[in-house]
Amino acid sequence: MSIIEILTPAYEVAWLPWAVQYFFLVGMAATSTVWVWRCAWSRDPALRRLEPALMIVLLCSSIAAPVSLLADLHQPGRFWHFYAHFTPWSWMSLGAILLPVFVGLSVANVLAWWLDKRALWRGLSLALLVSAVSILVYSGFEVMVLRSRPLWNTAFLPVNFALTAALASLGALLLVARFLPGGVAGLPMNYIRRWSLGVVLSLILVALLWLGSGLMGESRSFAAAQELFQTYPVWRLGFLGSCALGLLLLYMLSRPAETLQGTWYSLLCAAFMLGSAWVFRWIIFMAVQGVPKYGAGLYLYTMPLGSDGLLGMLGVLGLCIALIAASTTLLSLFPARHAPLTAQAAQTH
Repeated sequence: MSIIEILTPAYEVAWLPWAVQYFFLVGMAATSTVWVWRCAWSRDPALRRLEPALMIVLLCSSIAAPVSLLADLHQPGRFWHFYAHFTPWSWMSLGAILLPVFVGLSVANVLAWWLDKRALWRGLSLALLVSAVSILVYSGFEVMVLRSRPLWNTAFLPVNFALTAALASLGALLLVARFLPGGVAGLPMNYIRRWSLGVVLSLILVALLWLGSGLMGESRSFAAAQELFQTYPVWRLGFLGSCALGLLLLYMLSRPAETLQGTWYSLLCAAFMLGSAWVFRWIIFMAVQGVPKYGAGLYLYTMPLGSDGLLGMLGVLGLCIALIAASTTLLSLFPARHAPLTAQAAQTH
């Protein structure tokens, strides 16, 4: 009797960890525009207290995201090829047009807010919201169109990208507010709680719709996920862990708004909200690439420690920390012109 040993080969991944950082940051920047638009057009003075932290989240994430994209392209010069050889049928080529417009509008919104040009800010917030929708569509569809990956090739993917990014933007809002005068205690937590609960409930609804479509045989992604769940314990653990995290977030955010204003409780909520959105993208990009298109077993992937792996991820984290630190420092040195109105709103509420 002969013994045949089958080895699973190691293949180079097409999407590097840089892509995880890019999709995380650009999604967070795009979905934060919903809260920017809400604050710009609201007559509730309590929302003024959200504006400083919100504008820092928008500015920092919209600047850090393109840096991650350029790094994922390996050579910054490749970005020029999207303009020199424009192909409108390519989502990546369209993104090369849409992304600079979005970044420019993000910076313009921050400047209009800081200069207290409320009428201008309102108009710009609408333009930014439209631009953000284009970013969410392009970034979701450039992954969804790959038919060779059933787990990606579903209309539910762009929706999940958008909803998890919205959750991350609210988590970042809670985190950044800690470094501003007043901290999280000065935030209108009833708004953050309501928005966060709405996002989590929407995610649960989308998951149930995906489950229903799969049970009716209308979803290739569900069939592929079901096979992974039945075959590989690591995927089974991942699916169950995602369900548990979703229920935990639902419970934590269902607590009274006063509870969320606790220093450690708000930090824990922010960590879970940011972490769940980031882990979702890691699973979608890195773990799914370990699933062979043809054959059995899982491809082996070891994250490199250099710039294409751990070092690059730490670099993006350091860039975000530096941008937040610079923004909060500049805001304290040069307060927005309507800062007294914000302080007054905080005292009356």
